[in-house]
Amino acid sequence: MTDLKERIAAQLTAVRDRSLAYTAAEDDLLVRQHSPLMSPLVWDLAHVGNYEELWVLRAAAGITPLRPEIDDIYDAFKTPRRDRPSLPFLRPAEARDYIGGVRGRVLDVLDAVDLADPSPLRRDGFVFGLVIQHEHQHDETMLATLQLAGRPGVVRDGDLPPSLSAGPEEVYVPAGEFLMGTDSLPWAYDNERPAHRVDLPAYWIDRLPVGNAAYAAFIEDGGYHDARWWTPEGWRWRQENGVFAPLFWTREGGTWWRTRFGRTEPVPMDEPVQHVCWYEADAYARWAGKRLPTEAEWEKACGWDAAAGRARPYPWGEQDPTPELANLGHRAARPAPLGAYPGGASPYGAEQMVGDVWEWTATWFDGYPGFRAFPYREYSEVFFGREYRVLRGGSWAADPAAVRTTFRNWDYPIRRQIFTGFRCARTAAPEER
Repeated sequence: MTDLKERIAAQLTAVRDRSLAYTAAEDDLLVRQHSPLMSPLVWDLAHVGNYEELWVLRAAAGITPLRPEIDDIYDAFKTPRRDRPSLPFLRPAEARDYIGGVRGRVLDVLDAVDLADPSPLRRDGFVFGLVIQHEHQHDETMLATLQLAGRPGVVRDGDLPPSLSAGPEEVYVPAGEFLMGTDSLPWAYDNERPAHRVDLPAYWIDRLPVGNAAYAAFIEDGGYHDARWWTPEGWRWRQENGVFAPLFWTREGGTWWRTRFGRTEPVPMDEPVQHVCWYEADAYARWAGKRLPTEAEWEKACGWDAAAGRARPYPWGEQDPTPELANLGHRAARPAPLGAYPGGASPYGAEQMVGDVWEWTATWFDGYPGFRAFPYREYSEVFFGREYRVLRGGSWAADPAAVRTTFRNWDYPIRRQIFTGFRCARTAAPEER
């Protein structure tokens, strides 16, 4: 288990470096609320340390609480995001000291723990995977907050590969059963379990996410002003909010512009569209004569290897994500051009299913047959029902440690500040099967 402990220690270090990089700014930026949709950045910073203390130090190791008086401040279910500025949260210097003290003790626990212990929290390092993924998810939330803050120069950018592949608009997925979810991935969340058989009819799914050029054509064709393409709820949302384009887009001089981390630039028409909500994605799909894929269709197209009769952890296979396979881990502060990762294609030929943008699906978030909450109901179960839509795939801001074929994200259908896009699907006609 020495190698596993070394990998866990390296990932703990990497995610903390990331959190500290996103909060290496003046106190005013960190303590201010930049949108009622988001927490102050310093709240997220201390929250990840408090979560780590709760689960590694207290639950898994039985250590006496360090700061029990702050538990309610950092309980995400006690205070909605819009009200968190009123909380007596730790100021930046104190927050950094607190999470540093927690992390030192966590590394001591890691050094001493038996990862072969049959306890579900300790076995295979599950509790460490829990806090690593949780912190990466909050790092992505911090990036969304920084985008809303609009302060240039805070978020680094980087280089991405050009479009490298050409191919069909859609790929075909034959009818048949596949294994959805997982029983074997050790750090998978409860909502990804248990693995179960799902039988699907034949369908087509877009080879690539919908791009900015295609989405701009929807706008130019009056898509935001034609109720035919919208659900009644979506049309009401569009009218009440005066929405006419993706969030952060504006039109000037015949050109579409976007604001990205405080800088305005022409919209790159060869990138996946980003910052659209479920209602917008659904309307575009109807306009295009298609629909959003179900969650099961998305997962089968992403990771099912019919020839081997098994699911892959990533579209391309077993290999961990690399910069040649997917745009993950904030290598650049934007999606990569469409067709930039042909080596990351799924068995069916779908590309960029992991990384770049979270992809909306047609499915409401709910538990799989036989679902059991672990290690607490509030991670997944309390969100089940007809309120949240499932997102899949992971964005450019998601870290490889928190991404896999089976990973499930979810949000309200009105949310646009997150790094979301989509691809379309359609049921295969009888003559196409």
